[in-house]
Amino acid sequence: MDVIAIARQLGAAIQEDEKYKKLHEAKVAIDNDAEIQDMMAKIEELRVQYQAAATSETPDEKLMDKLDKDFQNVYTALMVTEGMSVYEGARKELDDMMNFIMQILYLSVNGEDPATCDPAAHNCGPDCSSCAGC
Repeated sequence: MDVIAIARQLGAAIQEDEKYKKLHEAKVAIDNDAEIQDMMAKIEELRVQYQAAATSETPDEKLMDKLDKDFQNVYTALMVTEGMSVYEGARKELDDMMNFIMQILYLSVNGEDPATCDPAAHNCGPDCSSCAGC
């Protein structure tokens, strides 16, 4: 059995899943949304300005506060757009599916039956980092 080949098959199956397709469609939509792209460019511009202000020889705290507030305002406005809301929802669905898959793999590597192990029964949360062992 070629584990790498099976991993590639799993990758292909994930790309055929509706959750993946929904995220891909949402990504294309936000990439083509001029308002969202303008907001993202503004966020990047503010980030660069903040970094420059913070690393200057004499940082201007008032300027940094203003840039931070401007950043937060644009970011908040960006995240409530319909396109970003759809994108974030789709991303969360795919992330949840990927976490579930990773938990099955983790449990399998630790000796559980891959056909019957249930990550939800282990109460590990979104990942196994807080797990004391199953």
